[in-house]
Amino acid sequence: MPREKELSRRAQWAGAEPITNALMARALENPDLISLAAAFIDQSSLPAEPVKEAFDAIWADPDEARAALQYGTTIGFEPLRKAICRRLTETDGAVAEHPSNVPEKCAPEKYSPEQMVITSGSNELLYLLADSILDPGDIVLCGAPSYFVFLGSLANLGCQAIGIKTDAKGMIPESLEATLVRLRDEDKLDLVKAIYVISYFDNPTGVNLSIDRRKRLVEIAQRFSTSRRRLRIIEDVAYRDLLYEGADLPSIRSFDAEGETVIMIGSFSKSFSPGLRVGWGLFPSDLLKPVLSQKGHINFGSPHFSQTLMAKVLETGQFDRHLQTLQAAYREKLLAFDSAAEEHLRPLPGVTWNRPTGGLYVWLELPEGIEAGTESPLFAQAVKEGVLYVPGELCYPGPVAETPKNCLRLSFGVPPAPMIQEGIAALGRALKAVLPLD
Repeated sequence: MPREKELSRRAQWAGAEPITNALMARALENPDLISLAAAFIDQSSLPAEPVKEAFDAIWADPDEARAALQYGTTIGFEPLRKAICRRLTETDGAVAEHPSNVPEKCAPEKYSPEQMVITSGSNELLYLLADSILDPGDIVLCGAPSYFVFLGSLANLGCQAIGIKTDAKGMIPESLEATLVRLRDEDKLDLVKAIYVISYFDNPTGVNLSIDRRKRLVEIAQRFSTSRRRLRIIEDVAYRDLLYEGADLPSIRSFDAEGETVIMIGSFSKSFSPGLRVGWGLFPSDLLKPVLSQKGHINFGSPHFSQTLMAKVLETGQFDRHLQTLQAAYREKLLAFDSAAEEHLRPLPGVTWNRPTGGLYVWLELPEGIEAGTESPLFAQAVKEGVLYVPGELCYPGPVAETPKNCLRLSFGVPPAPMIQEGIAALGRALKAVLPLD
């Protein structure tokens, strides 16, 4: 082990390997353990044939094939950037044209490919962005709970994540505003650089941010911006395409008329293929150059081959065809989860969960006093019964002592439907073993 003084501050801030990596490794190493923890993609749903067809189409033209194997630009492959922006414009525009779905009509501006950056997945982009706008000691406001990987990135940068209360409609605007007022009274408002929100089918809660709150978050961010810094909203839309029931909603970005408050970040990892590692970000004009400078120093441009392949998949319509297949497969898994939860979890006193309409996650809450952490009796019993979950305490920003211990995140993305039902039955048995008797 290196001595402490041999490590940078950031290496020390990062600490040990995240426990979630260990959970994923445990699931991969033990095929008999039903993992409702890992947010992987169902192996059987990966788009082998669409990728082969796109590859064959590229390789049919020797010049295009050689170009795909060359370096690309730091900002990313232009045809891919144009295709993503066209898709965003069409999607938000279509939602805005149906006022029955949108109480206050949003007005999406044309999304410009000149303000879009392609990266190797959205996590790289989140880190690049954070490294570009945050200094040690700065503050990011996140949902409580929130995406634990981004919380780890903030810790790695020496920044503070402060939790904002959430409910079945997502981040609560009144809680956000109250926190900003408190920080202003403490003369810390200038340290608050961003508000991080997963607006569609949140990881870990599965909640879809309500339409009225999307508009209010933009208004609050603009109102609490100061002459010294603009308060940004980082809108993570990684799960938007995984919609199984109900209507789509306009993005938070569509309520940002000038396009200078909201940074939109997305990925094809969950909606197409994680192995291609293609993510993207739509930036306000003043942030584009700093992010590209950081990116250029790190990787000189993300893998050009993956970008060329993804552009071809979008161009030929294969992405939308595959997405329909994927949505149908996950809808079946969600229904399997529902039936198993009703049978094995509903009878248990004090056990509650959300019912998502998209995404990959279900948030489970237990009675007060029942802990779900990796050192808890419940976790040990669950593993003994043959099922793995993510302890919810890993998803909370803020002091560990104030973190709720009685919650857990489940993912229905990887196992087939019968195995999901077996996993929920196993979790039910584990809960029965640790819940107090009446």
